[in-house]
Amino acid sequence: VQLVESGGGLVQPGGSLRLSCAASGFTFSTYVMSWYRQAPGKEREFVALITGPGGYSQYADSVKGRFSISRDNAKNTVYLHMNSLKPEDTAVYYCNRGGNPMYWGQGTQVTVSS
Repeated sequence: VQLVESGGGLVQPGGSLRLSCAASGFTFSTYVMSWYRQAPGKEREFVALITGPGGYSQYADSVKGRFSISRDNAKNTVYLHMNSLKPEDTAVYYCNRGGNPMYWGQGTQVTVSS
């Protein structure tokens, strides 16, 4: 199993970014995929999840209305569309495959700063 995140970077407050997570080594369409984040000095926290077929998604209260999770099962990729970014969104963002065992990507840094 391999999960490779990309798309992070430096963005000004109010800006947008799209993160991608390319998955391989398992039947992607059958697994719930999630995004988590970890800010400096804080524990890793849930951001969003999407079911295998993509019909259901769930978000942390802190990102509702600003972030959107989607997936392309033909490309084995899950996305996190982030709008109206705030400095408190600064963190390393991790892709996660649910199930047992659980798998994590290496993370991609998102920095929101003017």
